[in-house]
Amino acid sequence: MIVKDLVEKLELKILVEGDLDREITGGYCGDLLSWVMGRAKADDCWFTVMGNINAIGVCVLADCSCIVLCENATLDDNAKARAEMQGVSILSSEENSYTLATKLGNLL
Repeated sequence: MIVKDLVEKLELKILVEGDLDREITGGYCGDLLSWVMGRAKADDCWFTVMGNINAIGVCVLADCSCIVLCENATLDDNAKARAEMQGVSILSSEENSYTLATKLGNLL
């Protein structure tokens, strides 16, 4: 599955359009950045409420496919600018991470 398909199937809002053709092979839920950095895998879709500049750095270091901000969490302006610069797709949903991860698991 690619990010563009995830947007369509989970009815996600695009906050930053990075590489929408990037492959998604798994998912990771977490808000503790150091924990995510050491455990998320390349090509994971990362579900979080962390919409700050540090989350963008973690996403790049972990090589995640995209970030989905859950429960309508906000993306701050610095994070948005960094995501645009780094080509990171940032998506948004009103649903919680458990619900979204379950849906992703069914799609994969």
